[in-house]
Amino acid sequence: MRLTLPALISHGRVARRIGLGPQSRINMLRNILTGLVRHERIETTAARADEVRFYAEKLVDYAKRGDTDEKAMKMATFWLTEKDLVPKLFKVLAPRFETQSTGYTRTARLPNRQNLDRAQMAVIEYKGHPFPPLYPVKQDNELTLVNQLLKGYRQQQQEESSTRPS
Repeated sequence: MRLTLPALISHGRVARRIGLGPQSRINMLRNILTGLVRHERIETTAARADEVRFYAEKLVDYAKRGDTDEKAMKMATFWLTEKDLVPKLFKVLAPRFETQSTGYTRTARLPNRQNLDRAQMAVIEYKGHPFPPLYPVKQDNELTLVNQLLKGYRQQQQEESSTRPS
């Protein structure tokens, strides 16, 4: 297929079409974001996880301003459909990320859904949550070839430095 100029023009489309229209898209993002704040880890489609990630990080950025900030409270009450989560946002999530400036969320891909649509799935989560990790922590195995070579090199360097006159 040959790309022509009309094929490269976006015609004002700046976001994915998720849902039935702009209001449906906002409501869907609000519901996913509310679930993410409540459970701190949710499973959704990969496209929705990519879309909601920006809003989840921006919500924490505003929450770090504190619950006395008017704009932060407006954003929290708009994006969180369950109002009992607003204190959790300001008292739990904001202090957790006080030292970080970005990168509050993590996304992991899952196998495709098994029903008819075969949608690509993902898990989005806030970092530092109390749940077990999605991926096991890799431990260094001392028996691998690279580690054995490095161990021998370190021993050789120690022997040379101890026999070398000062």
